[in-house]
Amino acid sequence: MSFKKFIGEANEVIKFALEKLDIRNESYSITEPAKEDFGDLSCNVAFLLTKELQKSPYEIASMLVEQYPNYSEGKQLESGSYISSVIAHESGYINFKANFSLIGKEIISSILENDLSYLDIGKQRKVIVEHTSVNPNKALHVGHLRNVVIGDTLYRILKKTNHDVTVLNYVDDSGLQVADILVGFLYLKFPITPPDKNIKFARYCGNDIYVKVNELYEKDQSLVEKRKSLLKKLESGDPEVSSFASEITSKVLKDQLATCWRIRARYDLLNLESHIINSYLWKKTFEILRDEKIVKKETKGENIGCWIFESVDEGTKIIVRSDNTATYIAKDIPYALLKVGTIEDPFKYRLFMKQWDDTDLWVTTIGDSINVTHPIFFPAEYSITVIDSRQTRLQKIIKEILGKFTSKSNKYLHFAYGPVLLSSRTSKSLGINVENEKSVQMSGRKGIYVDADFVLDTLYSKAKEEIIKRNPEITGDDLEKTSEEIAISAMRYSLIKNDLEKEIKFDMIDSLSLDGNSGPYLQYAYARCCRLIEKSSAKSFHGNVTCLSNRIEYRIIKHLSKFAIILEDTTKNMEPKLIAQYAYELATMFNLFYEKLPILKESNAEISNARISLVEAIRLILKMNLSIVGITPLERM
Repeated sequence: MSFKKFIGEANEVIKFALEKLDIRNESYSITEPAKEDFGDLSCNVAFLLTKELQKSPYEIASMLVEQYPNYSEGKQLESGSYISSVIAHESGYINFKANFSLIGKEIISSILENDLSYLDIGKQRKVIVEHTSVNPNKALHVGHLRNVVIGDTLYRILKKTNHDVTVLNYVDDSGLQVADILVGFLYLKFPITPPDKNIKFARYCGNDIYVKVNELYEKDQSLVEKRKSLLKKLESGDPEVSSFASEITSKVLKDQLATCWRIRARYDLLNLESHIINSYLWKKTFEILRDEKIVKKETKGENIGCWIFESVDEGTKIIVRSDNTATYIAKDIPYALLKVGTIEDPFKYRLFMKQWDDTDLWVTTIGDSINVTHPIFFPAEYSITVIDSRQTRLQKIIKEILGKFTSKSNKYLHFAYGPVLLSSRTSKSLGINVENEKSVQMSGRKGIYVDADFVLDTLYSKAKEEIIKRNPEITGDDLEKTSEEIAISAMRYSLIKNDLEKEIKFDMIDSLSLDGNSGPYLQYAYARCCRLIEKSSAKSFHGNVTCLSNRIEYRIIKHLSKFAIILEDTTKNMEPKLIAQYAYELATMFNLFYEKLPILKESNAEISNARISLVEAIRLILKMNLSIVGITPLERM
């Protein structure tokens, strides 16, 4: 878009001036100044040349500006330029002001004409995004939701920028956590059906079985041995145990998916860990690890009998336990190799079910009975695994092992984020003893977490109350749907608006806020745009906004012109916060515009029409932003 062209032209001005002065290969930066009075862009090149030219930054900046043939002090550049003026500031910076008559006309026309050519960043490159991947033994909590929302937003960003994206959800249906709930059902005789019919099966397994079984391990060592036995049977494919485990995990998985679908996440493929084991993918991988001496069997010490990997930077990691069961990381190794195309895909696939958006969700299977046409899931040019920063060490080890197999290890990317903690206030409300702690780490094993559906239900109720209070005319299905969409937007936005590496302290009361820097605030700005357009009765819009001269309008046009840059930065840096922040700033600018300037009541018809066109451009860009972060635009709230 136009602001990018403005930056490019400013860069050419500097390059031209340096060449005229015969200065070569000088690095410099062009950035936005802190104060609007300094212009729209500033260049620091003069500061970098003081030693070489033995002059002050201001003198050098003046020399450089004078080299540009179409410029003299106080004279604007030609009308076809994106630059309106170039000035050597007394501080030493070279300041550029944008030609917003040209930029405004171009950008508004481009938006109104739906010119999306700038979106083709991906060029159909194949990318795999794996996210969610919650053990199928419990319901999702708000910590899991951060993974789901980040992963789904990455998918939406990549899809919007023309990447060929496949979304995977890895289902660990043969690990320790599944063995835990099997102990509860098979040995402690918990009923298969939850006593309370209103409780989801996944929540029952997590709250009533998983937590209680782990408490009993400390009192009854025989249960630990039973878990080990069940784990071995799961890995060896024991028909009776595997069949029962499949029944249980499938029910839990469907409940988990229902929660993910509720917040508008979707997937292409479920990869079952049991299929990785039973397809001999792990066996084949282990043979290479052993034969190539990538892993070795420990003959002494505390890890005697285990197969271990000695990482260069991360120390010793057990790959196979002394009882020959594979560790969590072990099964991730063949999965990583599969993603980047180092080993052949051994799976057959079957349709699992239709999703909320009517797309197909597939699942791996093994054997020769399944022969259906399905998408090609593996391999990809890049594979992104979304998993919190506490797993960074394991992800580094996987990548290091991958490097022993293939040069494609740099295509395997760990997308890390800070975990979600419970605030002291929320912990106390749940009856958790926090003493002097400001936050508490969630733990499914200990039962310390906030159920994701509970939070969404609470947000839904709060949204419904607010709608009834502010817009009593919204009733029936409209009321239900609008309340749900506001709840989803509040949840999703709160989980991506922060820096990824930072821990989030989840507070139940704060999460219910529908004002300020929140998803509902963006939805409200969009609804306000829709209301203005409807009241204007405008049948068409034009891109000629050259008659607009107010500072507020200028800032909006400038912000709209930067959308392509923000989207590109968001995509290349894989940083969803950037697009969320952009949308919030646009909504804030629009609300100021709405409050300070007459739009429908403007007496000058030309200005009124231009402002309505500006509103429509804001609406369209807000709509695109909301779609990218997974929020439904609402025409009424």
